[in-house]
Amino acid sequence: MGCRQSFRQCCDRPKNTNVRISLPAVCFVWQIVMIILFGIFIRYDQESDAHWAEYRKFQNISSDIENDFYFRYPSFQDVHVMIFVGFGFLMTFLKRYSFSAVGFNFLIAAFGLQWALLMQGWFQSLDPMDGKIKISMESLINADFCVASCLIAYGAVLGKLSPVQLMVMTLFGITLYAVDEFIILNLIHARDAGGSMVIHTFGAYYGLSISWMLYRPNLDQSKRLNGSVYHSDVFAMIGTLFLWMFWPSFNSAITDHGDGQHRAAINTYLALASTVLTTVAISNLFGLSWGVAVGTAAEFMLMPYGSLIIGFCCGIISTLGYIYITPFMEKYLKIQDTCGIHNLHAMPGVIGGIVGAVTAAAASEGVYGKAGLINTFDFTGKWKDMVPSRQGGHQAAGLCIALCFGVGGGIIVGCILRMPIWGDAPDDNCFDDELYWELPEDEESIPPILEDNNHMRNRDVTESHFSMEQSQN
Repeated sequence: MGCRQSFRQCCDRPKNTNVRISLPAVCFVWQIVMIILFGIFIRYDQESDAHWAEYRKFQNISSDIENDFYFRYPSFQDVHVMIFVGFGFLMTFLKRYSFSAVGFNFLIAAFGLQWALLMQGWFQSLDPMDGKIKISMESLINADFCVASCLIAYGAVLGKLSPVQLMVMTLFGITLYAVDEFIILNLIHARDAGGSMVIHTFGAYYGLSISWMLYRPNLDQSKRLNGSVYHSDVFAMIGTLFLWMFWPSFNSAITDHGDGQHRAAINTYLALASTVLTTVAISNLFGLSWGVAVGTAAEFMLMPYGSLIIGFCCGIISTLGYIYITPFMEKYLKIQDTCGIHNLHAMPGVIGGIVGAVTAAAASEGVYGKAGLINTFDFTGKWKDMVPSRQGGHQAAGLCIALCFGVGGGIIVGCILRMPIWGDAPDDNCFDDELYWELPEDEESIPPILEDNNHMRNRDVTESHFSMEQSQN
């Protein structure tokens, strides 16, 4: 408690200020900056450039069908739907925040994917010959992954931050993600196909740390809006189903061609199915941790029963997290987690990282074959002497780095977001669309006219026939 208070005292916002940064101004200036930076740095790669025909001839490629577009685009399409539809509609469960949930999700994603292409390009695909970033279909998938980490963080602060604050959070989140990803995947050489560590663990603890720094003791003033109604839960279920259906594509999108991608889709598919039954058995709450925990090890030889076990465990942990851990975190740790991302992404992400470390350390030539071991863990180049037991240690180190970047980065960015210039919502107006959107007026309720209903169509005839019978009697 004292540690948190000291952080907040360092970052205390002034009580009164008239300075506010305008959202339209931020969007306009940012897009101009992006146009300039893209003009300087971004170019097509060899498979999307007009020189593809010459390259194909030089490489003795027989057909255009071998262009990476035809291999990667189906997965990109699925991941893209998850980002804009899945995450967007998942967060519409709040009764008066559906416009903002989908609209700000759209804003964060469109804003973030441009910055992600640059940040990941500078770290991963900068051509030393001409200093340009060569983008491809795989670059677009990785940019979506980067944005996903910020959308996960968005879930923790849903309804409590202004659009400008969300854009600042995304700007720093993507920057931290790019550095974190480079260290884990390139310097440490950890494998993380589905992003349990790089995407989910980092994104969740980044968002939770920001929420911790921006704790609102008077949030009860908006308690009436911090809940769902029937139709908002139905829309949230749409997001749930889109994420559930496309998670095998998410975990397998950037794995190597061949058996690794095939295995990643199968392992995720089975873990998803197992978690649904387990979640229903434990509680009527609906968890979404299914595909997260199998992410890091998705391309490893988990075996089908192993995928079912992971899904089973995550179904229990995620559901119990909603019932017990989320209230505990808000009451004692002062972390207000609107969307429950600690249960959806944080715990499953950590489990996925641990499973990946154990599975990598236990890998053997008897299970993978010599060539399969080299291909799965990329034991080539300077990593050609790597052994599975050491790889397991690198996997564990990657998980620790993701946690450090998430928590440390979230605390720093939380301090920045406490500045009054961003214009955050007052405590009594959180979780409310009216603060940011011009909403349509509610339709007038028209009382039903029973005579017009089909089952009452012959009522007058029946009544007249009944009165004639009574007069005759």
